[in-house]
This record gives sequence, C-alpha cells and structure tokens, in this order.
Amino acid sequence: MQFQEFKIENLEQFPKDLEKMLDKHLNRIDSIAKSDDFTYAGVLKPMQDLDEELENFFTPLAHLNSVENSETTQKAYEESLPLLSKFSSQVAQNEALFKKIKKISSDELEPKKVIEDNIKSFVLSGAELPLEQKKELEAINLKLSELGNNFSQNLLDATNAYELIIENESDVEGIPEGDLALAKTEIDGKIVYKFTLQIPSYLAYMTYGVNREYREELARAYSSRAPKNAEVIDELMELRQKKAKLLGFDSYAEYSLATKDAPSTDAVIEFLEKLADEALPQAKVELEELKTYAREVDNIFSLQSFDVAYYSEKLKKEKFDFDNSMTKPYFEKQRVLRGMLDVVSELFSVEFKEVEVTVWNEKVKTYDIYKNSKLSGRVYFDLESRKEKRGGAWMHNWETHFVDAKGEKHLPSAFIVCNFSPSTEDSPSLLRHDDVVTLFHEMGHGIHHLFGTCTEHSVSGVNGVAWDVIEFPSQFLEAFAYEKPILKCFAFHHETGEPMSDELLDKINSTKNYQAAMGILRQVEFSLFDFKLHLKLHKGDEVQELLDDVRKKTALLKVPKYNKFQNGFAHIFAGGYAAGYYSYKWAEVLSADAFFACTDESGFNQEKADGYLKYILSRGGSVDMNILYKEWLGRDADVTSLLKLYGIEA
Repeated sequence: MQFQEFKIENLEQFPKDLEKMLDKHLNRIDSIAKSDDFTYAGVLKPMQDLDEELENFFTPLAHLNSVENSETTQKAYEESLPLLSKFSSQVAQNEALFKKIKKISSDELEPKKVIEDNIKSFVLSGAELPLEQKKELEAINLKLSELGNNFSQNLLDATNAYELIIENESDVEGIPEGDLALAKTEIDGKIVYKFTLQIPSYLAYMTYGVNREYREELARAYSSRAPKNAEVIDELMELRQKKAKLLGFDSYAEYSLATKDAPSTDAVIEFLEKLADEALPQAKVELEELKTYAREVDNIFSLQSFDVAYYSEKLKKEKFDFDNSMTKPYFEKQRVLRGMLDVVSELFSVEFKEVEVTVWNEKVKTYDIYKNSKLSGRVYFDLESRKEKRGGAWMHNWETHFVDAKGEKHLPSAFIVCNFSPSTEDSPSLLRHDDVVTLFHEMGHGIHHLFGTCTEHSVSGVNGVAWDVIEFPSQFLEAFAYEKPILKCFAFHHETGEPMSDELLDKINSTKNYQAAMGILRQVEFSLFDFKLHLKLHKGDEVQELLDDVRKKTALLKVPKYNKFQNGFAHIFAGGYAAGYYSYKWAEVLSADAFFACTDESGFNQEKADGYLKYILSRGGSVDMNILYKEWLGRDADVTSLLKLYGIEA
C-alpha cells in the first residue's frame, strides 16, 4: 500500500469528521465484541486496523498544530481532544470486548504480545473498576488531555510574546555572523538586533552575548515564562494522583512504571542518586575551573547561572582552541541531512530517494526509503525554526508497518522535527555541532519506527516499546555524530566547499565530554524532580520546595528565585514523560553499552550493526527490550558503560 497524502481538507470541519469516524469505529468495535468470533484474527486484527485508520486521520492535525500553529489549528485540535478522550474511555470500558480479549490466546510471538498488552491496557484504563469509578476516570482523562494542551499553548504563547531589542553594536560583538544576521532588523529606520526566547535566538545570546545585564534579562524571561502554568501543574498533579489511586497504585510514579522496563520506584531513585554521586566529584572540579576562569578574565567573583553558557564557551575556546562557531560554517543543513542519510544507508543497507509530495511548509524535505530495491518507508524532515512551531525536537510516527486483516501490507512513515537556525535568501541554515547530534538523535527514533518489520500494528515500530527504553535507538545513533569518519562525510564549508580539517574534527571529539559531569547532574536534577514529584501529591509551594530540595545535591550554583523552571517543563506536563524523564539516562545505559559493543579500534563492526537491525530495530515492541538486548549481545547492558561514554571514572 502506498502512503497517505498529507492534507486536511477543512480544519473547521475536522472535529465533526473525526466524530463521525469515532462513531463508526465504536459501532464496529461493538459488533466485534458481540460477535461469536473469539479468534485473534476476528477480534484484535480488525481492532488494529481501526487504530491505523484513526492515527492516519488524526496525526496530521496533531502534527500541524505543533509545526504550523494558528488559531484555526488550535481550535480544531482543542475540539478534537475531548472526542478522542471520550472514545478511548468508551473502548476501555467495553466489558464485553475486555472479556472476549481475555479468552483469546495465541502461540505466535507477536499476537501473544498484542494480547498481553491489550489486557494490561484495559486494566490500566479502568476496565475492572465499578461503573461510578469508570465515569470518574473518564472525566479525569478528559481533563488531563485538556490541561496538557493548555500547558503547551501557554508556553508557546509566552515564548512568542517576548523580545529583547539591542541597539548598541558593542553589545552584539562576538556573536556568530549567521546568528547576528537573523537577529538584525530595522525599527523606525534604525538597525537594531532582536533576540527572542526561541531556542536558536536565545542560545545565540546566552552563549556569545557580551553584555551580562542582557544575558540576565534573557535568562530571567526564559526561566520565568508562562506563570499561568503553575495553576495547570496543580490541577495536573492532583488529577494524576487521583487517577493512580483509582487504579490501585500508591502513586502516579508507580502507575507509570506498570508499562516500563524499570522494576520499581526505589530502583529508579537509586539509579539516579547513584549516577549523581558518581558525577558529583568531577562536576565540582569542572565548575571550579569555570569560576576561576571567569574571575581571571572578567573579574567575575560570583558566577551566576546566566553566566555559565557564556564562560563555558569562552573557556572551551581557550582550552581547546575551539568553539561552536568554528564548525558552524561546515554544517550546512541540507548537506548534513544528506550525509546522515548516507551514513544510515551504509550502516543498514537502505537507500533514501528525495520525492516531491504534499507538505505543510516549503522547507520540508521528504524521502522514500528502499530496502533491497523495494519501497519500505517514507520520512519527512522539518528542520528549521519558525514562529508558528513549538520549540524542541521530536520524531512523530504517522503510518506503521503491518499487515491488515485483509492481508495487505502497510508501509511506515514518520516526521523528524527540529528547530535549527532558519535559512534566508542570503544565507543557508547552518548548524552547531550539537544540532548535528540532535538530528542524529531524532533520526535514531525515526529508524526505530521506519525499520520495523512486525506484522502486528500494536507492536510494530515504536508501538508497544516501553517508554524508558524508547530513547535507546536515538541515543545509540547520536553517539556516531562525534565520530571523525562519519563527520567527514558531510563537513564541508558552505561557501568554499573545503572539507573540515582533521584538526577541527579531532577537536569535536576531544570536546565531547567537556563539562560532561555538570551535564549529567542537570539531567539527574530534571529526572529526580519529575519522579519524586509523582511519588506523592505536591501542590502550590510544595512543587518549588521539592525542586529546591533536589537542587541541594544537583545544582552547584545557586538558582535565582525568579527561576520557575517547572512552568516550562513541557516534557512531563505536556509531552508524555510524566514520571518518566529518567528514561533518558536509563536508556542511555543500553545505548552506551551498545555503542562500545559495536565499535572498536578498526571502526564500526558491520556484523554487530546487522544484529542491531535484526534484533533491536526491526522487532519493535514485539519482545521486551531487555530480552532483545540479551538475544543480540548475549548479556545484559553494563551500567559502567554510561560513565565510560562520558569519561567519568567509576
């Protein structure tokens, strides 16, 4: 089967069309539940077909609302959420269907996992609750969906509402040409420089801006965004804990782990605190070096959080004779993209061919994927930032590889979205090296979905994969963005075509672990805050108090009182990572261990790469990841590999 065309005929009509589809689906599900057929093929196979139909229809709107946000997309999306929430609740509370699924069995690997996952999903959706509690849970789920969207919209609105206008040329000295060109604008006939809270613009000044007062102003604006989200957080936290208790869990954190790889809440806390303990000594050394440097070069005797990026970049340049601006001219977006696709092609024996199809923005690039000369998938890249696009980077799966009830094979598709510096008529989009790493990371997610070969929709690609190991393939691929032979494939000066020098390539690798321990502490801070926040109900001032308590261990610099980081923590309040942010580090144990298993002094081990494709990428959620990992390498992942990756002595 060929791919869906990306289009929405009528945004205003969309919720009504969705409602019709959901009604049709409910009728079909009801007839399946009431039928005399108790076979997998007669029940769960057609149910998965309905899942694909709904995803194919709704995903374009969800995607459009994130990448071309407008009042019209917001309205359609917000009107659709209650319909989807109600539909999910109605399916989850269909007792006849639940009873029927519990009677289905299969000896085949994929169907067996689909049955197990469905039963678990029904239980976690309240199928075994009394009627009144089912209704209560339905109302909670609806409200949670609305609140997550409100959080995201508040954050986007606040991000777009702020701008810093700088008139004095001396205050923008040292900012890379490309970033400066994007900031340059004219107001009342005068040339000025406008910086915003969108990540490329914000980071440009925080990293290179010489005026300390402006850095503080920007940092204050960024870290105090969306104060309205404090109330949203309170509502979210109360409803999440209520939901967990209804379903028989002591906390939302415990509920979250029911579908994850981690064995217990204690295991997660212990893992994070041990990681912090291992990183802390080196992080203190790294910070002391930074403080000394700031004191020596600029008489800064009290280093503040808004100074860290600026002096870290200056110190890196002095210490390694390197900074990000040196590599940026060599990382032209389109060339990096093509180079990355060539690397993936070589590693996994596939081919990417650019195609002209319907897209939502003229800068989007689309590629069809071929395996053994046969069409096998499609991937869309939307890589440049713009005002209408929410911040961050992500992979959004659209279509899924599977075989439907009629025996017809469907092919997968996915969107890769980033927020790199935008191109203009005069200059291309140029990437920092950490942007290159981000692109590889999101492509790691992409190939996890696109290279799936399962025949059952519910466990194909990223479907059915435990949340705390979903980052494994993304982190695995990003590790290669530091490797010299890979960078050589696409690091060419955008004006002269000159290849990046060996000296500069070596510096990228040598600076990989610069301030690595400080970075680990920051990630542990986010993870501990998230997980402890969901261990019991925290509301109002208790949220800030918890964050302050976590920071006693992880924050080596005093955090300003105006910093309300939580109001912008979309990952856990609007992005699906609630009581799951630890997943990044949990999965990184797998990715680090796999990276060392796949590389040696002679380079990449092709036999191991073939095994990675066969056991990890192609099998999706059909088997638990810890089992797949053992099948691939014959052992469990070694936790010390993570410390080794960062150059930290255990």
